[in-house]
Amino acid sequence: MDLFNFFKSSKVLIIAGKGGVGRTTVAATIALTASKVMDKVLIVELEGKSNLPNYFNFDNSLKFESQFVRDHLEAQRITPDDSLIEYMYDHGLKAISKRLVKSGVIDIVSTAVPGIKDILVLGKIKQLEMETDYDLIIVDAPATGHTISFLLSAQGLIESARGGPVKIQSQEVLEMLADPKRCQVCLVTLAEETPVTETIEAAFTLEDKIGVKLGPLIVNGIVNSNLDTNSLKLLKEMKDKLKQSEFHAYQKAAEFSLQKEQLQKEQIDKLNRLLPLPQIKLFELFTTEITLNELEALSDAFKAGVATINEEFLEN
Repeated sequence: MDLFNFFKSSKVLIIAGKGGVGRTTVAATIALTASKVMDKVLIVELEGKSNLPNYFNFDNSLKFESQFVRDHLEAQRITPDDSLIEYMYDHGLKAISKRLVKSGVIDIVSTAVPGIKDILVLGKIKQLEMETDYDLIIVDAPATGHTISFLLSAQGLIESARGGPVKIQSQEVLEMLADPKRCQVCLVTLAEETPVTETIEAAFTLEDKIGVKLGPLIVNGIVNSNLDTNSLKLLKEMKDKLKQSEFHAYQKAAEFSLQKEQLQKEQIDKLNRLLPLPQIKLFELFTTEITLNELEALSDAFKAGVATINEEFLEN
């Protein structure tokens, strides 16, 4: 599949996954890749704790107003408080908006009306999707469990609200989520038992309860050592040429890599059986710090993965 056609298939791409699977790294990789083929891309941070500025060598912390982080790419942080202030500004309540937020009223309201914080954030994303000229908006969503409740908030508020702006906002958000040309969700997982199980469950929940279209599955952290059983035989043949400590270190490292690759293969096979989505595989980064160089390498892998996807997948 052509990279440009892949990205233009939906204006909002929500990146979701279990905590620890590299969700933010994947979101940054996709944003970087998209910025090379599209004129105007936005990556949105929701939780306020990510390393996005470090990834793009960006000195400032992210704010509610979008900022350029590189050519064709902007970044923005969206919080319920900022979304509420903007909403009240737009509805003629500028004088009291910040005072209400500082008083903690949103926390009181969110206790009485579950989902109100989420709908404020989703409403802002919907507003960006409808009223701005971004070619693609990439959302670094919360961990999977929260992502489901986050996306279900609109449906819950429609059922509980009798009318008014909250119900209208919820209906408009739900319309965006249900339209694959406007919004899709890409799930990120590691090829490990617990993340894979949770990803499969999340996929069916997102489709059945929310009706959102799922994009390709991103399998992150793939190990490819290029070793096989013959490699171990060759290593044993070199035993006399190595120090004993060196030989044992090489042997353990090789055995560990082969075992991990086998376990990953089993989990990928499980995904193929139970989750009929195309897969994009990203390799494991053996580094303690991710910079633009690592993102560039992952971007190449992502591009190669997109090229294997059949065009018919986007049409269904």
